[in-house]
Amino acid sequence: MKIQPILAGWVVCLFSFGCSQGTKTSDQDEKEALKVTFEKDEAGNKVDVRVDGKLFTSYWWPDSVYKPILYPILTAKGTPVTRGFPIKTRQGERQDHRHQVGNWFNYGNVNGFDFWGNGSTGKRNEINGGAIQHVSIGTLKEGAGKASMEVNASWVDPKGNELLSEHTVFHFIAEDSVRIIDRVATWTATNGDVLFKDTKEGSFGIRVARQLELPSKEDVTLTDVHGNPTTVTSMSNEGITGNYRSSEGVTGEAVWGTRAKWMDLYGNIDDEQISLVIVDHPKNLNYPTYWHARGYGLFAANPFGVKDFTGGAEELNYTLASGESLTMRYRIIVGGGLPLTDEQINAYADEFARNY
Repeated sequence: MKIQPILAGWVVCLFSFGCSQGTKTSDQDEKEALKVTFEKDEAGNKVDVRVDGKLFTSYWWPDSVYKPILYPILTAKGTPVTRGFPIKTRQGERQDHRHQVGNWFNYGNVNGFDFWGNGSTGKRNEINGGAIQHVSIGTLKEGAGKASMEVNASWVDPKGNELLSEHTVFHFIAEDSVRIIDRVATWTATNGDVLFKDTKEGSFGIRVARQLELPSKEDVTLTDVHGNPTTVTSMSNEGITGNYRSSEGVTGEAVWGTRAKWMDLYGNIDDEQISLVIVDHPKNLNYPTYWHARGYGLFAANPFGVKDFTGGAEELNYTLASGESLTMRYRIIVGGGLPLTDEQINAYADEFARNY
C-alpha cells in the first residue's frame, strides 16, 4: 500500500518518535518496509500471518468454533488485543459468550439459522445453529509492507445445506507500529433467496482483551435472539482502561445502537497505549453502520440489525436474492505506542474508502 506523500510523512513522524523530514523517499520506503509473510499449518487448521517473522494474527478454522476466525490479533509489540477464552484462557478474563472469539464475520438470523451464537454452550446447536465451514485457501501474495490472502467458505444449515458461498480477500498491512487488516467479503446466495432477518446479534465482531473493556459498574443480564439470558458479572476494575469514541463524537457505552463511520476502542494494556479501530466502508450496506459495541468487551459493527437499535422505529430484514451477491468491506486498525487521533483515523478511513 502506497500512502499519499503528505500522509506518508505524517505517519513516519507519528510512529518513529522523531521528525527530521517531511516525507520518505522511495529508497527509504523499500529499506524500511516490513515484510509480511504467511506460514501454513495444515495440521492446525490455520495460516499464520507474520511481520518480519513475528506473529501478527492467524486465520484459523477450529472445529469447535463453527466459523473461521482471526485469532489472536497482536500489536506490533506483540500484545494481544483479543480475548484468549475459550481457546487459551488468560488469568482474570471473563468466560461468558464463548462464541465470541477473536475476530469473526457472521450473523444471528440467516433464513432462521443462528450463525452468531452457535457454539455458545461449547457444542453446536443441532436444531437451528448455522456454521461457516472453511473450504479452501486461494492465492497468497506476500510482500513488503503488505500481503493478501484469498479464502473460500460455505454457510450451511444444520443439515449441511449451503445458503451462502463466501469469497474473502484479506489484506494485511504493516506500517511502523500500526497494523491493519482489510477484509473484503463477497457472499453469494447459492440455493434460493437468503433473508438476513433483523436482529442485534451481528455481525463483524471482535472480542477484546480484558484490559480494553470499559470499567464495569454492576451485573448486566443480556438476552440473545432466542430469548436466552446471559449475565455478565461486575468485576474488579483494576487495570481496566477501555473507552469507546465514535466518528460522530459519542463516547463510552452510549455508542451502543448509534451509527458511525468508525469506532475507536482505546486504552492501556500494561504500559502500552492501544487504539483498536473498526472502520466501515461507504459502499457497504446501510452505511454508516450501527454499532453493537458493549462495555464488557464485545466490539461489533452490525449493518443488518436496525430494529433493536432504533427501539422498533425502523426495521431492515435484508434479502439477498438467489444467485445475487453482496460484498462487505471492513478495516481493523491496531495502533500501539501512541493513541490515534480523530484526524489520523479519518485519514486511514479515507484511504480505505479509496482502495476498495
